[in-house]
Amino acid sequence: MKEHILIVDDEEMIRDLLSSALVQEDYICHQAANVDEAFVILGVQPVDLVISDIMMPGRSGVELLRDLKKLDPDIAVLMITGLSDMTTAIECIHLGADDYISKPFGISRVLLTVKNLIERRCLAIEKKNYQISLESKVMEQTSQIRKTMGEISIAYDHTLTALVKALDARESEIGSHSERVMNFASFLGAKLGMAEKELQDLAKGALLHDIGKIGISDNILLKLGNLDDNEWAEMRKHPQIGYDILSEIDFLKTPAEIILSHHERFDGTGYPKQLRGEQIPIGSRIFTVVDTLDAMTSDRPYRKALPFAMVTSEILKYRGTQFDPAIADLFLSVPRKQWEDCAGKFFI
Repeated sequence: MKEHILIVDDEEMIRDLLSSALVQEDYICHQAANVDEAFVILGVQPVDLVISDIMMPGRSGVELLRDLKKLDPDIAVLMITGLSDMTTAIECIHLGADDYISKPFGISRVLLTVKNLIERRCLAIEKKNYQISLESKVMEQTSQIRKTMGEISIAYDHTLTALVKALDARESEIGSHSERVMNFASFLGAKLGMAEKELQDLAKGALLHDIGKIGISDNILLKLGNLDDNEWAEMRKHPQIGYDILSEIDFLKTPAEIILSHHERFDGTGYPKQLRGEQIPIGSRIFTVVDTLDAMTSDRPYRKALPFAMVTSEILKYRGTQFDPAIADLFLSVPRKQWEDCAGKFFI
């Protein structure tokens, strides 16, 4: 689709010169001799880029720019100025102009600048539309989850389990990672002497720990290679997204706290809040240990399951940094056979 460009200049020769050159580059051009004419055209014809002189009889290009950005913040604007009016040109940049060129100008410079501004505008609009679409999708999914979970009564455990299986399947998990971690966490919590209500909240938090990934793009979540810094920043939002989804549901308020802090580390180097020590909910400190157990003893697309001995070595190595020392010691005191019974499988 051809881009539409509006040229606003009181000198007809300049308008014709620019229009002739731009038409040869396959743009559609419109001309206005002043600001009022420009807005008449803008009222009936959407344009992608406006090229405007700053100094014109009547309303100036600066006034055009101000009103134009109110009308369409995404429109690209290229200002034309004389060498003696550079201060005004800089002011235009602050007001939202994308670039400026000085008279006398070369046509090749104008064409290159126009091409760059059009491409930049297209990328910005694509990014904006993608963000709007993504936010809308997340809002729709969040709304549906809240509605569904708000209506759960006797059968809500089955509903939550089915939802988590779907999330695990989205990441191509083998078996059900979330259910195994829930079983491990409940087992270790009972060993720790937690009350029944605390164990119920721990189980829900462990089961739903990754629900926030529903708001993470598949391009990031399912990427085979390493994530870049921006992608990691998006991925690290999933605890907060999960908390936002569940914290307004009464019976999931405490599990939501576990979900929010399930990537915190005992030494304060985790995320999203860099909590340390007993600032981290006990459920999250339990989860961190048993999640390591399941992650290391399960097959992954990039490797086979690791031996149980490597799990114990890992927990010993990071005891006091990643893991709560007391919970790490309790984990290590449990015989391997009991963990295998809990997992429903043998470890290598």
